Amino acid sequence: MVPEITWRRPSTAEADTGREVIEVGFGDDGLVYLREATRPETVAVTTHAKWEAFVKGVKAGEFDHFVAGVADEQR
Repeated sequence: MVPEITWRRPSTAEADTGREVIEVGFGDDGLVYLREATRPETVAVTTHAKWEAFVKGVKAGEFDHFVAGVADEQR
């Protein structure tokens, strides 16, 4: 069961309603919760350490190949 969570989404999400948005929430239990805004009933859970490793990888460009060309398609 998912505890009471304050969900956060990217600052660009409010202005861009045509895109799918991932929301993240940090529980008092030390876990990190992820869900799609359009499907809030499905929640993925991970540890804070794994979340931090993922964020570092994103910032380092380790996942850029997954979205190559996406920015051009959305224009």
